[in-house]
Amino acid sequence: MSENQNLLAEQRRALILDEVRRRGGVRVNELTRKLGVSDMTVRRDLDALARQGVLEKVHGGAVPVVEASTHEPGFEAKSGLELTAKEDIARAAAELVAPGTAIALSGGTTTYALAHQLVDVPDLTVVTNSVRVADVFHAAQRTSGPRQGAATVVLTGGVRTPSDSLVGPVADQAIAALHFDVLFLGVHGISVEAGLSTPNLAEAETNRRLVQSARRVVVVADHTKWGVVGLSSFAALEQVDTLVTDAGLPKDARAEISEHLRRLMVAGEPES
Repeated sequence: MSENQNLLAEQRRALILDEVRRRGGVRVNELTRKLGVSDMTVRRDLDALARQGVLEKVHGGAVPVVEASTHEPGFEAKSGLELTAKEDIARAAAELVAPGTAIALSGGTTTYALAHQLVDVPDLTVVTNSVRVADVFHAAQRTSGPRQGAATVVLTGGVRTPSDSLVGPVADQAIAALHFDVLFLGVHGISVEAGLSTPNLAEAETNRRLVQSARRVVVVADHTKWGVVGLSSFAALEQVDTLVTDAGLPKDARAEISEHLRRLMVAGEPES
């Protein structure tokens, strides 16, 4: 079969990962037929996903990695996953930000993508416990030079996690003294029973403080986060005003989520 040039590597790998998670395992020959690519291309994709720690290669195919509730992937490992979905979510979430407001961005690769969409929004005050998010705004100012309306960035301080978030008592105390209009919150997992959760106990407490200090809470999470439960819950779905997600979220999950929060936004789709 001729090589399918219409799918980028990241798109193929996202489809492969979805298939592995949905079916509990796949074979190489099944993927070559489904994607219209060669065995060699599929094996390279499986190698790349195995290096990221999101699946395990077995003879003739791959199976999901069963993660402990305390497993916390690093920023680099997560940044290569669901890239298209994260960009779509970031563009949709950016439409919720008005010039001149005070917003907070938690740590995470989706909030990192959102930060890139917000660098040109004038007169923002940005509170963040993410080193990566702060770097986005600082890099934009270094590139363009001093300009009127550039964001004011407040980095909370704290102890750095594998996902490059700052957590712990220093971060918690700084956040507790602040009040912001909207919090954009990345999550490790989201479910009806556990709400929003993370594998890091200190990060759970810092996220709890962020939620308490926000007038509105907007969760930005791609469809793979649905049904995932980390070690520590820090907020119920009822505390979330808006969930911005991608079109990969199944219809039954959308219906279930809509029963527990005020607004569900699916990037690229009109709101019902």
